[in-house]
Amino acid sequence: HLRPLLLADHLAQLLRAQGVGVCLVPALAQEGSRELLRQLRVDWPSGSGGSALPDTILALKQALGRSPCAAACEQAPGAAVLPEDVVCKVHLKSFVEQQGLVGYDPNLDVLLVTEGKLRSVVELQQAVLQCTVSNPVALPASRFRDLASSCQGNCCSVVHVVSCEEEFQQQQLDLLWRILDPGAHTALQKHLVCGPVKVTNPSSPIGADQYFQLRKRQMYEASVMKYGELAQDEAWTEVIDTLTAAAIRFEMLSTAHRSQITLDLEDSSISTKGTKSGAFVMYNCARLATLFDTYQRAVEKGTYPPLPPASELKFSCLREEGEWLLLFNYLLPFPEVLQQAAQLPPPSKGIRITANTETVCKFLIQLSMDFSSYYNRVHVLG
Repeated sequence: HLRPLLLADHLAQLLRAQGVGVCLVPALAQEGSRELLRQLRVDWPSGSGGSALPDTILALKQALGRSPCAAACEQAPGAAVLPEDVVCKVHLKSFVEQQGLVGYDPNLDVLLVTEGKLRSVVELQQAVLQCTVSNPVALPASRFRDLASSCQGNCCSVVHVVSCEEEFQQQQLDLLWRILDPGAHTALQKHLVCGPVKVTNPSSPIGADQYFQLRKRQMYEASVMKYGELAQDEAWTEVIDTLTAAAIRFEMLSTAHRSQITLDLEDSSISTKGTKSGAFVMYNCARLATLFDTYQRAVEKGTYPPLPPASELKFSCLREEGEWLLLFNYLLPFPEVLQQAAQLPPPSKGIRITANTETVCKFLIQLSMDFSSYYNRVHVLG
């Protein structure tokens, strides 16, 4: 479920760049999951996993007891034993029909409500409360099904960012929340569904942590081929970790979220020379950082004057065609690119929405290609 998590984090950052407040749920309880996301530069909330107040859970159980959609679970003779934490069952199909809801899976029928599902509802309620009190927009995500939510005015709208494999379960949670809390925010729930992630010729199933470690080893070996044997110090370890995180994020985010991603886990799929990867973007980012650092040190020595305000820049100094290309194709339209990537247009009907979350990756790759071409042709800072 790494793809929905990265997509929810990416969407949250895009929304925050537009001045939108964002909440992410659920808080991750497992240390391994938190550590992996930290390595991927994802700032995701953490928690114990059992922070839901008993009184709140009890209130939800009482609400279920009053709901016409809920019924007690009776153990039929010869039937499988129900899990201990089952509270009751709810009839989702009849609720969908009564409310005239469209876009839900027609196979949704009876849901066994567990205390775990009620805790998920509590986390959503708490995120919405935090969102409406402190910020105009928020993004939450679920333990197995990631979700994002945004607030407009005094009402928080919820966007479930979910893998296609978990879409059915997330719709169940969506409807359970509607039954328990028939407010405006539950009525504004939408689902942003990610396509599957397939691996070519897998010898065995691979988890997210194994995937990260594999890409890290491949990135190290590719860097050795480019630069020679690397010193085993903290600085190079940080560089390799950064390149690995960039490579994985680009693999997961540069494809439209509705489409399938096919991962090639062979060594040849990771390279520091290709122009379509996160590593290529990071190398050009490092070039720019070095240029700015060199320029700043030269300014401090009095070699160059400091940069003037943007309003005083003399664009007549631009001589190269490549300079004008970088200005008009990248510097000027960048704010609009971020704005368009953060848009979540409502669907004409149903609950699914789409977003152009791949736009930023494609923009950065094209920018890196054009900047690299310019950098290799023009001498900068003599």
